[in-house]
Amino acid sequence: MAGLSKLERLLLAAVAVTVALAGAANYGAWAAVPRFALATVALAGLAWAVALGTEQLGEHIGAAATGVLQATLGNLPELLVVIFALKAGELVVAQTALVGSLLANALLVLGLAIVAGARRAPDGVMRFSSRLPNDATTLLLVTVFLIVLIGLALSSGSAAGAHVDTISVVGACCLLGVYGTWLVPYLSAKSPAGEPRAEQVRGGPTRLSLRATVTLLTVAAIGAGFVSEWFVSALHPAIAILHISTAFAGLVIVAIAGNAVENVVSISLAARGKSDLAIAVVKSSVAQTAAFLFPALVLISLVLPTQLTFALQPIYIGALGLMTIAVWQVTADGEAAAFEGWALAAIYVIVAVVAAYQ
Repeated sequence: MAGLSKLERLLLAAVAVTVALAGAANYGAWAAVPRFALATVALAGLAWAVALGTEQLGEHIGAAATGVLQATLGNLPELLVVIFALKAGELVVAQTALVGSLLANALLVLGLAIVAGARRAPDGVMRFSSRLPNDATTLLLVTVFLIVLIGLALSSGSAAGAHVDTISVVGACCLLGVYGTWLVPYLSAKSPAGEPRAEQVRGGPTRLSLRATVTLLTVAAIGAGFVSEWFVSALHPAIAILHISTAFAGLVIVAIAGNAVENVVSISLAARGKSDLAIAVVKSSVAQTAAFLFPALVLISLVLPTQLTFALQPIYIGALGLMTIAVWQVTADGEAAAFEGWALAAIYVIVAVVAAYQ
């Protein structure tokens, strides 16, 4: 790890210490709240370590492949939390973690990135290429369409409501197919001037050897697996003591901890005037969570004790539908003012407060 900066080495050491403390808390039967807090911090730290390793891997395997790999590995903590939650029968945690990831990225993170970018712009308006935002919104719309359709079938007493499991599996396969048909041409196509392609995302010097990079990613992935299990095991005792709802834990705490890296990166990029890249980071995460991670977990859950479907509570269906409209309205024209960013962030705060009382 000699190629890393002093700060990066210190941060990796801090992550290792936090993971060790989380393990000691879990196996040493510490009080629920410290166990939960340490697992949450460790989860966020491992998300950063995965992002660091993925960035360096990109210098060895090529930029286009890195774009896909970064989106996939960036969601690793959430993926593992959902899997362990389903193994433990915590369906609400699994569902709200996925919904929370979509809401946190598309509302809170995007909103704060727009605020930072608009303040940096000379005329107070953040401008960016509209292709990726519109593509991501389309993928989000397809997912939300499926969720709304299942919700209507259940609420109306339709015969289709008795076959939610089958509909979810078929819908998951359709979503993965749509995602694939978008992703392959997008990564292989030549970008027009100003389009934030993967080649523009990377390009820094190689600081870690391929062996060191793979080692970092492997250790971080293994650590994320253990920490995710510790997080889920400490969840119920902690929320009982803290008097917070299971929905709030999944919708807010898991979502923010699992997306901590994307949150900081996108806002930082916007503050430095890299509007296209900032929007690309947020929108890529939203697109992948909606059209890849969610449907993939639906299929993975077929071999788990608890099956995940696209059937959500009406309040979350409404939140996702209105969120999609709000995001489309703000980003479709390729420009946004600071007040629009604050509006998106305010919507997220409202949803978080509602979740606290679920």
